[in-house]
Amino acid sequence: MPLVPGGESRETRGVSEYSLDLQLDEAGLAAELPRPQNPQDQIHDVPFRPVQFRDDDLPTALERAAAWLRRTQEWLGEPVDVIAIHLDYDDEAGSPYYEVKLLCNDEDLAGAPVAQREAAQTGD
Repeated sequence: MPLVPGGESRETRGVSEYSLDLQLDEAGLAAELPRPQNPQDQIHDVPFRPVQFRDDDLPTALERAAAWLRRTQEWLGEPVDVIAIHLDYDDEAGSPYYEVKLLCNDEDLAGAPVAQREAAQTGD
């Protein structure tokens, strides 16, 4: 059974033979990736990595998430691939918190688009 209607074949783009030189840290993130600045915020280690912003004030957590997205998008040179935004909260008396998690593409956080552009500019 043909995969393309009418049994026609379609031309596919070739796979590049060059490799990218990514400068990664021990967690597989680009060394130059802007990190969340508040000690309560973190980037988790999963294929689509949650970048967490935690605060006892939801607008503050959202503002920090937005500021990080802007800095990272500037560095990346394109929009960050965010596939989901998760909000968790605890409203119990004594220790309320809000936790905003941006589920981000790990290739973006590793700096692959930056390395691809640099390789294209140098002709690698």
